[in-house]
Amino acid sequence: MPRLLERFSTMSVLIVDDNEANVALVRALLMNEGIHRITAETDSRRVAGRLAAIDPDLVLLDLYMPHLDGHAVLEQIVRFAAGSYLPVLVLTADSTRQSRDLALSKGARDFLTKPLDTVEFGLRVANLLETRQLHTAIRRAVGGGPAVPQATEGELARMRDRVETVIQDGSITPVFQRVAELGTRATVGHEALARFARPHEHGPAGWFRDAFTVGHGIELELDAVTRALPFLDDDAGTFLAVNMAPATVLQLRRGDLEDRPVDRIVIELTEHAPVEDYAAVRRALASMRADGLRLAVDDVGSGYAGFQHILALEPDIIKLDISLINGIERSRMQRALASALVAFATDIAAVVIAEGVETAAELEVLGDIGVPWGQGYFLGRPEPARAVRA
Repeated sequence: MPRLLERFSTMSVLIVDDNEANVALVRALLMNEGIHRITAETDSRRVAGRLAAIDPDLVLLDLYMPHLDGHAVLEQIVRFAAGSYLPVLVLTADSTRQSRDLALSKGARDFLTKPLDTVEFGLRVANLLETRQLHTAIRRAVGGGPAVPQATEGELARMRDRVETVIQDGSITPVFQRVAELGTRATVGHEALARFARPHEHGPAGWFRDAFTVGHGIELELDAVTRALPFLDDDAGTFLAVNMAPATVLQLRRGDLEDRPVDRIVIELTEHAPVEDYAAVRRALASMRADGLRLAVDDVGSGYAGFQHILALEPDIIKLDISLINGIERSRMQRALASALVAFATDIAAVVIAEGVETAAELEVLGDIGVPWGQGYFLGRPEPARAVRA
């Protein structure tokens, strides 16, 4: 008879518990049911630094530990996951409803009290690992799987040092690319883009990718947003679009926007990680969207994922992918798709921005099919704030 967890034998489980006896018990339960890729950490202070190297599919987490309690570790795990599905099963002797509700509200996917019922433990682990498998399969199917080989612990340590140096020395400088009304060429807004004093082989996006890999992605993105927000003070009447990954949106608070008028702010979801909990993203932004904050999705027209975003997020702004815009004057199919998206956006009260407008011919066709706004080198390159104001 196959063991309960045998079909998950290639998946990785991390046990975080300061009690060696508890670790030994949980390890034995997992191994008896067919799980063999098991890592244990008894010092909660070391968990954040090891997550990327371990790359767990499931974390089994105790709540009450010295130095750093389970709730703090849970927050670190949620930041590391960056909006992806990394299940955490809390194992604790605290059976109070308050403890359970707090852990679940902070991102735990399940909660069990000690002493463990071994059958229930195995079934809950199986459910979480199966869900993790499905999420992983979906990400790979839509092109969201890992793009680079897993880094070693030494490489991760060096990566963490570089990212922390960038954060500490404040080397981010924002630049701003205008968004124009295509009929009049009037500026309606700007997108803030981050530039770094320290070069990265993969450009600015490489810094954000590395930051999310080592658990500093949210911090780096919010730093970039903070540095861009003062632009609103000198650019009255237009909007400012700032980029955020889903994980950053889930942690966003109104205070992170420094009491700037939210009706002039657009949050544009980035692609550091796919959105795996659309309902959570909608809830995180609901209050600010009610006060006028707008949500934008980009790369629409480049594949299935763009349409999935639209249906799930109900954005205020739809940005047409550069692949749909480049050479549109020569392609009947590109024109037809862009025209259909404009009609769809009108029906849902959204505004369309064409990204990557680089020629007068593209601009003319986009105007003819009713695209209201555009962005690209033909309309303006990214510039520092002082050049935009000049």
